[in-house]
Amino acid sequence: MAYVVTAKWTARDWEEDRVLAAIRKLMGPSRAEPGCRFYQPNRDPENPRVFFFFEIYDDQDSYRAHGESAHFKDHGFGEAIPLLESRERVFYETIDGA
Repeated sequence: MAYVVTAKWTARDWEEDRVLAAIRKLMGPSRAEPGCRFYQPNRDPENPRVFFFFEIYDDQDSYRAHGESAHFKDHGFGEAIPLLESRERVFYETIDGA
């Protein structure tokens, strides 16, 4: 079983480029985390203020470690999140079976 997270970030008016820059800084270090299986930020082609993340972690603890990492504290909480109009997260577990 894996822990799946989807997140939708909507930047405030005129802040989308700064949010994008912070996301770009998050990508490499987030993908290199030991418990991260997949980390893919996306941008809405019709509304450049909207970003969608699809992430897969080994387990919930690995996701927590991501949120507590230095790079997320610096570029997520420190740069991007203060520039958001809204932030939504949804959590799932994969269905494993034969």
